[in-house]
Amino acid sequence: MKFRSARLRPTLVLVTALAALALLAGACGDDGDSTTSTAAPTGSTASGASASTAPTSGRTLKISAIPDQDPQKLAVRDGAMATYLSAKLGVPVQYVPVTDYAASVSLFKTGDLDLVFYGGLTGVQARLQTPNATLIAQRDIDDAFQSVFIANASAGIAPVTDVKGLAVFKGKRFTFGSESSTSGRLMPEYFLDQAGLSNEKDFAAAPGYSGSHDKTIDLVQAGTFDGGALNLQVWNARKKAGTIDTTKLVEILVTPSYRDYHWIAGPKTNERFGAGFTDKIKAAILGLDYANADQAKVLDGYGSKKFIETKVENYKEIESIGRKLKLIN
Repeated sequence: MKFRSARLRPTLVLVTALAALALLAGACGDDGDSTTSTAAPTGSTASGASASTAPTSGRTLKISAIPDQDPQKLAVRDGAMATYLSAKLGVPVQYVPVTDYAASVSLFKTGDLDLVFYGGLTGVQARLQTPNATLIAQRDIDDAFQSVFIANASAGIAPVTDVKGLAVFKGKRFTFGSESSTSGRLMPEYFLDQAGLSNEKDFAAAPGYSGSHDKTIDLVQAGTFDGGALNLQVWNARKKAGTIDTTKLVEILVTPSYRDYHWIAGPKTNERFGAGFTDKIKAAILGLDYANADQAKVLDGYGSKKFIETKVENYKEIESIGRKLKLIN
């Protein structure tokens, strides 16, 4: 590979667009990547449709995201996106939280979610299970995304300079994030394999799966595991926010880069909302402008300056690794 250097319907809570934006503003003091807990709803509906613009069907565009970090932060981030999209598209937009990565894929397949912000692996899984789904956009930072390996200071693991050095985790207690996470499981497992380590035999016990990047940090810091791997963006945000104990955690290696997060729209979006609606969604997301203060707050929530075009070919390497590791059938 060439690098560049279950099915449970979630509970919905409705809040006004103003509240969503107010919450986001309160969370933006740190560049948008912080996982510091903020009081936030677990779901939101924003309506930018007037009596003259609302669709006669009264249908609501339902958006979601993989639950890769603190649920309250995701509610603020994606609630703000719902508010923005509603104003741009002229339809009610509802953020729908999901309990796990698999639920985001299954609910998208059944049409219960219209637009989802996926990681690289879950995006591939969603498209394979949902024919004719449409790639919408990726963040500017997703062209060269990275993971980071960390260790508890008491584990006696020193930083390494390349992927081969990850052999230092042999015989240690290790945790990934979610089983379907690109940056917290797929790519870390791939890099560990490059170092000659096998999940089945080379750790002290079967590896853990924390469920999110934040939890991986917390479990390694607590000493529940000797080491773990997670999204570099979340790691840097937690360091900046001061919510990790640097006397207890050691950064072992920042990995080579790969492609990751992106938005995907369901195949029946145009049927439900009218011809060309998928293109309108794409234009709205690509049109987010960091020079606009309100739109900058939305982008800050995603840790980026803009969204850019993407294509299926960008995720072929992720799909290939997923098949090799038997995470894609």
